[in-house]
Amino acid sequence: MAGCASLQGRSGAVSTTSPQPLARVDLPAPDPDHDLLTQLLAGELALSDSDLKRASQAYGKAMVVSKDPDVAGKATALAIATHNPVAAQNAINRWQALGASPSQLAQARAELAIEQGQTDEARQQLTILLASGDKDAWRMFGRVLIGSRDPALASHLLETLATPDKLPPDPKAWLAMSQLGEQLGRHVYAQQIADEAMKRFGTAETYAWAAQLKLDNGDKTGGLSLLREAQGKDPTNIGLRLTYASLLGQSGQYAQATQLLEKGPQNAQTYAMRAALAANAKDDKALAEVYKQLAQAPADVRDSSAYLLGQLAEVLDRKEDALKWYDQVPDDDDHAFDADLRSAILLQSLGRSAEAHQQLAEMQTDYLDQPAQLRRAYEVDADLYMHEKRYPEAINAYTHALQVVPDDPDLLYGRGLAYAEMGKIDSAVGDFHRLLQIKPNDVDASNALGFTLADANRDLPEAEKLISVARAAKPDDPSIADSWGWLQYRLGHLDQAAEVLRAAWQSGKDADVGVHLGEVLWKAGQHDQAQRIFDEVRRIDPHNVNLQETIKRLQP
Repeated sequence: MAGCASLQGRSGAVSTTSPQPLARVDLPAPDPDHDLLTQLLAGELALSDSDLKRASQAYGKAMVVSKDPDVAGKATALAIATHNPVAAQNAINRWQALGASPSQLAQARAELAIEQGQTDEARQQLTILLASGDKDAWRMFGRVLIGSRDPALASHLLETLATPDKLPPDPKAWLAMSQLGEQLGRHVYAQQIADEAMKRFGTAETYAWAAQLKLDNGDKTGGLSLLREAQGKDPTNIGLRLTYASLLGQSGQYAQATQLLEKGPQNAQTYAMRAALAANAKDDKALAEVYKQLAQAPADVRDSSAYLLGQLAEVLDRKEDALKWYDQVPDDDDHAFDADLRSAILLQSLGRSAEAHQQLAEMQTDYLDQPAQLRRAYEVDADLYMHEKRYPEAINAYTHALQVVPDDPDLLYGRGLAYAEMGKIDSAVGDFHRLLQIKPNDVDASNALGFTLADANRDLPEAEKLISVARAAKPDDPSIADSWGWLQYRLGHLDQAAEVLRAAWQSGKDADVGVHLGEVLWKAGQHDQAQRIFDEVRRIDPHNVNLQETIKRLQP
């Protein structure tokens, strides 16, 4: 260091413009066409854009400079996929040079031969593949055929090479070939291989597949018979029991399906199907038994079935228990959103409306970036407000939902009803008109608009036209009959109004229909009959607001 210092002193100041030693080194820029990394990156980017042709070109260049056989293998697959036989043959040759296995080469050559319609070459290469000794040879064989653009040729090769005398002593291979035949539309071949596999191996899986084919081809009796045999061979096989029970249930044999599932090991799926069978059979006793057993099941089964437990508790009118189960549904569960919705509805039914709306408010925040769920949360919120007759809040919730899904027919209908209940007739009519623009033949919207106009005693010709359309579509609907009867009352046709409304009242004993009938009878001078109807309405719905307002108006 001292020497350097003395040299610097003798030569004077060092020039600041003198170039550094590496400043003059010229690095050669790689040729992109021959740079492996560049081409691999280009190929993957093309694949991410689903541009197979560009990806094939990139991998074709990459395999030339790469010594990795996997690169050449991918180049081969892409060249075949893009129907480029010249590039495919070059890629196969390169792949062979880099050490591809005989089975891999035979598979690729078979795919190329099928692509070119060369039946003999394809058969020869598939024969080489099956004789290669590769443990995955039959799986590779199946991949060649299922990926073919020529189903007829693929079917011919399947039936020629995958025969009972050539298939290996492995039931999975037999099932795979039978399933492949079914996919290719060779139903007779598929059934023959399935039946032979069932005879040779006698496993539950072979019986189940042979049965499924019979069922798919319309042989219900034969299919169920085989499933019964399969289940007998392996009574602890849960998947088999579920399949057999499902088919029995579809046939309406709920009791037999239930008995089958009650025996043997249980898991979340068996409990779920047992519950579904009991519900279809309207068997409350069976539902209660499933609920009892599932509530006492091992923790893993119980935890994964929290939503089902909540549903069962709800059906059994155990609302507090249902709330507890719904609360245990994990946030990442597929039913988490539905569990929260059901909880809100239950809270409202238990008289805990503030908690219900708080729950829905939290959901509206949690699902802000998920429009379908957000819309549903607002809609349920609005429905609960409607049930509570808090119409301004209902309108607000429907409006928020419509901001998420503009012109949604169900939301327009709900908000229209809320406006009508509030007496905002113009707004109600606007929503119903908009709904009918979107769905011109919507019967419920026609009825709602017609009733709203009739109830407001305005535009009665339009109301008559709308309700007539609804009556023609649903002549036995009590709510539409109520609208028609009320319209007749507004038109001054008291006898006709009373006749229509009396029939609607008798068919369902709806409180609001009763109020309308009572008013018509009162106006017709039949006060005693009207009073009897009002008394019956009061027993059905003691707090009916329409009844209170009507009596106050008729009997000031």
